[in-house]
Amino acid sequence: MRLLTAVLRTIRNSRRLATGLVILGLLVLLALFSPLIAKAIGGSQDPIELAAYDKWLVPGPDHLLGTDQFGRDVFAMVVKALAVSLQIGAIAGVISTVVGVIVAFVAGYKGGWIDGILSTFTGILLVIPTFPLLIALSAYAKNVSLFQVGVMISIFSWPFAAKTIRSQVLSLRTRPYVDLARVSKARDIEIIVTELLPNLLPFIGVGFASSALGAIFGLVGLEIIGLGPGGVIDLGQIIFNAIGTGALTLGAWPMFVVPIALLTLLFAALNMVNIGLEEVYNPRLRGVAGE
Repeated sequence: MRLLTAVLRTIRNSRRLATGLVILGLLVLLALFSPLIAKAIGGSQDPIELAAYDKWLVPGPDHLLGTDQFGRDVFAMVVKALAVSLQIGAIAGVISTVVGVIVAFVAGYKGGWIDGILSTFTGILLVIPTFPLLIALSAYAKNVSLFQVGVMISIFSWPFAAKTIRSQVLSLRTRPYVDLARVSKARDIEIIVTELLPNLLPFIGVGFASSALGAIFGLVGLEIIGLGPGGVIDLGQIIFNAIGTGALTLGAWPMFVVPIALLTLLFAALNMVNIGLEEVYNPRLRGVAGE
């Protein structure tokens, strides 16, 4: 109950955070109802199988966003693609955040040579150009699944969360209540879980949102150059198909515009969540935003 009260208080303290969460929640709801939408349109839960209509139909009452080159309903495909993009963001976000949190707490709390090794390794990964490596991995890894792509993306996205959280751990580990816990003979894991972790939840949330956003756009980039996972359709693949088939010249503009609009909304929502959390928990930033 106390946690829920704290969450609600945090949301009330930042309009940006509240707006970002509302937009993100609406997009998630749309993605969750994608099977029902596809079933209502064509009697199938897989939009890829909905090819029972004429090709390149313009938007109308029967097909809100028209059809593609195979006669598939674009609206059903876009909603399904949104769900896939959110899935890759969740997979990569969770994995990279968990790894980043573990590395950050071990490095920041223990310090010394352990901190030196982990910080050096994290810094090396931060300066490595990520997207060319993803292109190389995707090109040589055949028949990769959505989960495997999420793992590949998370390998290169956890250092940002680790670096951000580590700096906060270095600050918090010298606080009096942490010293009191040490004097009370509390184990390191108890101090981390009960004293440090609750105070770092906002920073963990920022790390997750940043990693999820990077993963979504990373997959879009791979799809646009034709190196995405097979057997699934995401927003990047729809954009790739629209470019390859000349959809804009054929009047099928929703096939190109709508996925970009959804990606823009995702980007705006996750960034507002990031900025909102920083406004609430960073007094200096809150002062600047209020001017």
